[in-house]
Amino acid sequence: MATVLNEEASIGALLDSILAQERSLQEVVIVDGGSRDGTVAIIQSYARNMPLRLLVEPGCNIARGRNLAIAAAQGDIIAVTDGGVRLSPQWLAHLVSALEEAATTSGVASGFFLPDTRTPFERAMAAATLPSLAEIDPHTFLPSSRSLAFHKEAWQRVGGYPEWLDYCEDLIFDFRLRQAGFSFTFVPSAIAYFRPRSSLTAFFKQYYHYARGDGKADLWRIRHLIRYSAYILALAIFGGGLWFPPLWVLLLVGVFHLYRPYCRLLSLLKRQPLREKLSAILYVPIIRLTGDLAKMAGYPVGLWWRKRHCPRSYQ
Repeated sequence: MATVLNEEASIGALLDSILAQERSLQEVVIVDGGSRDGTVAIIQSYARNMPLRLLVEPGCNIARGRNLAIAAAQGDIIAVTDGGVRLSPQWLAHLVSALEEAATTSGVASGFFLPDTRTPFERAMAAATLPSLAEIDPHTFLPSSRSLAFHKEAWQRVGGYPEWLDYCEDLIFDFRLRQAGFSFTFVPSAIAYFRPRSSLTAFFKQYYHYARGDGKADLWRIRHLIRYSAYILALAIFGGGLWFPPLWVLLLVGVFHLYRPYCRLLSLLKRQPLREKLSAILYVPIIRLTGDLAKMAGYPVGLWWRKRHCPRSYQ
């Protein structure tokens, strides 16, 4: 199942990848949140080629859309993905096999996701924001719902996705599953490919919304506090350097903030022209700074929303 909104440019790739799955599908349930482009028409055009159910629910957020789709599903095993992605041919087969091998309804199969980049900026974006497979600890990995499978009973037991959240709903869903005692099996071969944001403006909006969701859900307090503290310290060092320039040497510590992104970028720049390599290398610190600023702007907005609405804390 998937929830989509204004995915005219990418929905065809998702549906084509669903048709190409090695394991046959019993049903495909898609909830459209009120698209104003050609998304619905494109989805409807695939109905003759797959067991497709389309629900149109204008104004629903992604959590509400996921819950509607899962409630409408007839099968026991639910495989979840998102608009804007394409799935590897083995995606469904490997997720379902992991659940079937567990021989219990208390299991969750979490796939992986890889960037589908087309420009130097998108390669830099992927390196700056997405973990590589080598960085994943299967025991602590909190999967995105762009690549996830579970029994419908699990969704029912934890109360579904939190509809009061417009972002970070999949993290809260993960926390609920873990707290309820469900075991997660990491299936790195179940891959969902997705295209990173293609501009700084789109990226800023994305991370602003993510951080606002963190604030609403009361997630990652220490992580956000460290970010604010690091930038306050950097500004203090910069200001002090105006009177005592050697202090500016301390700002080089910030280079370590870029070490991991540049390590990831190496694998993404293979066989790329030199000009594109240099462009991607220069984009990385700009993207990192933009993401940090977006998070610092969005998090207090989410906290203020939380103070006024006081939902239950899950973290």
